[in-house]
Amino acid sequence: MKRFLWTMATAAAMFSANHAVAEPGTPATKREVTQLLDFVAQSDCQFNRNGTWYDAKKARVHLQEKYDYLDHRGKIPNAEAFIELAATQSSMSGKAYQVRCGNGPVLPSASWLSNELKRLRAGGR
Repeated sequence: MKRFLWTMATAAAMFSANHAVAEPGTPATKREVTQLLDFVAQSDCQFNRNGTWYDAKKARVHLQEKYDYLDHRGKIPNAEAFIELAATQSSMSGKAYQVRCGNGPVLPSASWLSNELKRLRAGGR
């Protein structure tokens, strides 16, 4: 049991050290996550969740619900944590979320959103 608790504490510390952009619930984090969610909704892309394709607006609603749940529990210290914990894979099945825009290739949602976050931070909007 001690080893399990140490592993959990170590993992949490490592996660915090690697994702130290903003504190939980800060306006900067909320702004970036909202920008990512708006990007999803306005993308006109399709999102695969557990084998079913959904339109962008339904994907945004789903990701917003996951974000709200995790943020309320203090689990979203920054936008990277949002992508990793809420927008990468199904919490129920563990299957990766995918994105398909037009005739383009199917992409993992994590890389698609991470690229958008980099663009936002570089002043792309």
